[in-house]
Amino acid sequence: MKPLEALLASMQGTIAVKNERVTVLDEARLPGRIDGLIYEAVFSDAETKAIARWLIWETAQALGIRPASINDLYMARGRGEIGRSFTVPAMNLRMITFDSARAVFRAANRLNAGALIFEIARSEMTYTDQRPAEYVSSILAAAIKEGYRGPVFIQGDHFQVNAKKYAANPDAELKAIKDLMVEAVPAGFLNIDIDTSTLVDLSKPTIDEQQQVNYTLCAQLTQFCRSLQPQGVTISIGGEIGEVGGKNSTEAEMRAYMDGYLRSLGGIVGISKISIQTGTSHGGVVLPDGTMADVALDFEVLRHLSDVARKVYHMGGAVQHGASTLPETAFGKFPECGTVEVHLATGFQTMIFDHKALPAGLRNKAYEWLKINAADERKPKDTDEQFFYKSRKKSVGPFKQDFWNLPAAVKAAIGADLEERFVFLFKQLNIGDTGLIVERFIHPVELHQPMPTGGVRAVKAESVEGLAD
Repeated sequence: MKPLEALLASMQGTIAVKNERVTVLDEARLPGRIDGLIYEAVFSDAETKAIARWLIWETAQALGIRPASINDLYMARGRGEIGRSFTVPAMNLRMITFDSARAVFRAANRLNAGALIFEIARSEMTYTDQRPAEYVSSILAAAIKEGYRGPVFIQGDHFQVNAKKYAANPDAELKAIKDLMVEAVPAGFLNIDIDTSTLVDLSKPTIDEQQQVNYTLCAQLTQFCRSLQPQGVTISIGGEIGEVGGKNSTEAEMRAYMDGYLRSLGGIVGISKISIQTGTSHGGVVLPDGTMADVALDFEVLRHLSDVARKVYHMGGAVQHGASTLPETAFGKFPECGTVEVHLATGFQTMIFDHKALPAGLRNKAYEWLKINAADERKPKDTDEQFFYKSRKKSVGPFKQDFWNLPAAVKAAIGADLEERFVFLFKQLNIGDTGLIVERFIHPVELHQPMPTGGVRAVKAESVEGLAD
């Protein structure tokens, strides 16, 4: 039996295919069959994966679950057309992505939240073993499973230039970013964060000179990204003026970056938001006993630069990275100070690894693997707690199927706690009832993909050392 016939048989009459379009025959029974289809899309042979991903995409299109750009929402905010302040969570789902996304959609349905983003960074794609088409399939399948309807915002986080590779061979490093865009945009990534902030040179005498390579290359990559847009779509693009974990950003840096970027852009639509540094770091800082160090996040920098971004450059505002490990009291401050978007990642990974329902044998198996395969990342003074906390993300890809195959009761317990976490964050970030706001400003284009005639193309894993996640 051919893969398409076999997969349709497994769906037990819930969907049908005619003229390369999917028709939903039984929407009520469809959620009960989607689990098997997404499993094939992730773990089957190359040809079956390709067909399964296509079926998920086309089924989602038929149901009105459509990857979309958040650009128009952000630009409306920049024009002052949205009468309330909320901060869009951009969530990096590294582990058990289908089940984690299900928890997000359950939380969104409970609160009628529509302004939320699923994302994955260039580095994460490698160490979690999730290429763009697989990631999108997991998100869309989760939406189908949980009965979510409407636009789905999927983002390429930190499409970041590796400074060392750029210094050695700039053309090759820029080509790697462009190749990733070529892969990601048709897969459904209609939101892209371009990060050339690694090339800021603070040794230069003027702020414009410090930012020049950053804004010039971001403009070039913006132009390339725009050339890939599906008809009727304006991809939401973000830029970055200061590498996360460095010194706090200033208004002078933002103005130098934006003025230079706009000069270099050539009159096309530019970025809708700008990432700044305010005192956080990716993943947080873990102390020897395994607890997290306090973070001195400067909310006044966020407030001021978000205001400048909107009033001077008519963007949505400033973006905060590295926030998932902040104290509970911090999240409500983001909408108060006008932050347009906040990136959340490590905290969800921590919840899964440390969950009481997770079998200790699987966690220990992953840790033993890290002792051998990530040994070079251990610093001489690292305790076990520090080493495993910092390195365990590298075990996500090698143990992806082990986590996916956890007993249903275990995944249900983890999913329930993730759902409550998402509900808490969504309430703090004030995105409840943003479904109506999204409906007002976002009108997703119906996008169809050709039925695949070959298998999923293998992508050579790249070294991602030094890249942000």
